[in-house]
Amino acid sequence: QVQLVESGGGLVQAGGSLRLSCAASGRTFSTYAMGWFRQAPGKEREFVASIDWSGSYTIYADSVKGRFTISRDNGKKMVYLQMNSLKPEDTAVYYCAQTRMVTMIAHEYDYWGQGTQVTVSS
Repeated sequence: QVQLVESGGGLVQAGGSLRLSCAASGRTFSTYAMGWFRQAPGKEREFVASIDWSGSYTIYADSVKGRFTISRDNGKKMVYLQMNSLKPEDTAVYYCAQTRMVTMIAHEYDYWGQGTQVTVSS
């Protein structure tokens, strides 16, 4: 059974930074791609970023490109989301998820964490 646990969320002012972490346990972490999604109140869950098993290939939503960076440490079974230049519209619950190959499509992810709240004040 795979478990994903996010941390690092919080309240930050616009223009600030946060680093989210996701700790994985269960099946062999280093052979799976990982992703971050977010869901704001009253909105559908949306793709943020994804990274392949090696960490060498990443994709981002246009809304976060140039501001967010996804990375991973296979030795520690961790995936990270560095968020810079945060905007109020980045406010959401952020989820990490695991899949077989890099993808933007939520239903292609097999396992999900419980989420961590990020609130950006103006």
